[in-house]
Amino acid sequence: MNEKGKKSLLALLTGTPIGCLGGLIGLGGAEFRLPVLVGLFKYSTRQAVAFNLAVSLVTLISSLAFRLPQAPLKELTAILPVIASFIAGGMIGAYTGANYSKRLSERTLEKVILILLVSIGVLLVAEGFSPVVSSGIPMPLTVAILVGIAFGIGIGIVSSLLGVAGGELIIPTLLLVYGVDIKIAGTASVLISLPTVVIGMIKHASNGAYAEKKEWRELVFPMGLGSILGSFIGGLLIAYISSSLLKLVLGFILILSAIKMFTKALKSARVSSVVVTSPADGKQ
Repeated sequence: MNEKGKKSLLALLTGTPIGCLGGLIGLGGAEFRLPVLVGLFKYSTRQAVAFNLAVSLVTLISSLAFRLPQAPLKELTAILPVIASFIAGGMIGAYTGANYSKRLSERTLEKVILILLVSIGVLLVAEGFSPVVSSGIPMPLTVAILVGIAFGIGIGIVSSLLGVAGGELIIPTLLLVYGVDIKIAGTASVLISLPTVVIGMIKHASNGAYAEKKEWRELVFPMGLGSILGSFIGGLLIAYISSSLLKLVLGFILILSAIKMFTKALKSARVSSVVVTSPADGKQ
C-alpha cells in the first residue's frame, strides 16, 4: 500500500472510534479529533483546525440525515426563533473567529486552543458528575432571541477556532437556559451547527486552508466516513454504557491529551525559536 493509501486508512481507523465516542455522548467528536490531527498526522495547529472543521461538516450532514426523519417537528417548530437566533449569532461568530485566528501566531493559537480544549474537558467532567437537568430560565421571546444571538456568537467563535461543530456547548445551553428536551436539543444543535461550520470553512478557505485538494481525498472524506460509521455504532451502544461515566472518563482523557499534545508543540516551537534566532557566532 502506498503512502496515500496508508494515510487514508489511518484516517478511517482513527475517525471511527472517535465518531463512536462522539455518538455515545451525543457529540460529533471533533474535540477529540483535533489532538489526533496535530499529534498523529503532524498537521500544524492552523491546518488541523481547518481540516477538523471539514470533517465536522461531513459528520453533521450524515447526522442530520439520520435525525430528521425521527425528529419531533412540532417541538422543533416551537423553538424555531431560538434556533434561528443561534444560527445568526453562530454565523457572525464563525466569521469573526476564523478572521481572528488568521491574525494569531501559530504559538498563540496553540495556547488558545489548549485552554479551550481543557475547558471543554472540564465541562464534560462536570456533566459526568452532575448531569444537566433544567426547566430553563423564563424570559420574553425578544430577550430569548437576543440571548440566543449572544450565545451563538460565542459558540461560533469557539467553533471556528477549534474546528468543532459546537454541540458540546450548544446542547448544554439549550438545556440549561431554554429548558429544551435533550433529544430535541441534539437535533437543534445539528441544525444550528451546519451554517456555522459552513461559514467557518468559507473563511478558512479564503485564508488558503484548503489549497491542497488531495487532503480532501486522503484525510477529510475517509475520516468523515469513519466518523459516520463510528457515530452509528456509538448510537447502538448507548443503552449498554453509562453516559455519565463515559463523560467523566472522556473529559479527563481530553484534558490530558490536549495538555500533552499542545505543550509538546509549544516546547518544540521554543526550541526551534532558540536555534533560529541564535546568531552564527555562537552567542545565545
